[in-house]
Amino acid sequence: MKTNIQEQKNDHQPLGISGLGGWLILVQIGLYLTIILLVLQLFQNSLPVFTTDTWEVLTSIKSQYYHPLWGPVLIFESIYNVLFLFFSIYILINFYGKKSILPRLMIIFYSVSLAIGVIDYLLVLQIPLARELEDGSSLRGIVRSVITCAIWIPYFIKSERVHNTFTR
Repeated sequence: MKTNIQEQKNDHQPLGISGLGGWLILVQIGLYLTIILLVLQLFQNSLPVFTTDTWEVLTSIKSQYYHPLWGPVLIFESIYNVLFLFFSIYILINFYGKKSILPRLMIIFYSVSLAIGVIDYLLVLQIPLARELEDGSSLRGIVRSVITCAIWIPYFIKSERVHNTFTR
């Protein structure tokens, strides 16, 4: 029995379950949805703010909707969305390459997503108009992120499939 295990290790065949199946299918779907949603967010919301009168209305001291945090918050959200889009693509490349760094990347992905969601929410609450327009969707997003972290971070730490699949 001992030689059989050693042979499997020498052949670089993982013991137990491995591969991009099982619960990892949900991770793949989530990554693709994240990329799609970030692209939509960027092109429908973030980038148009910088090229329309909206920027002037929100960031001009002369405007009744002005608040000093509007500019930094909008820039912060846009930069975050662009960086997270590229990070998501980088994760997918490592995912299909079955790279050993993938579990750490996913833990960073979920943790940073939660942290940025909380930071963004707290910043937006400082702006009276944004606070008035908040319909609870940001708070629901944070709760979803907490639940996501509570499920997927332990999965990427403890899963036999993850451990056996991401070995390169």
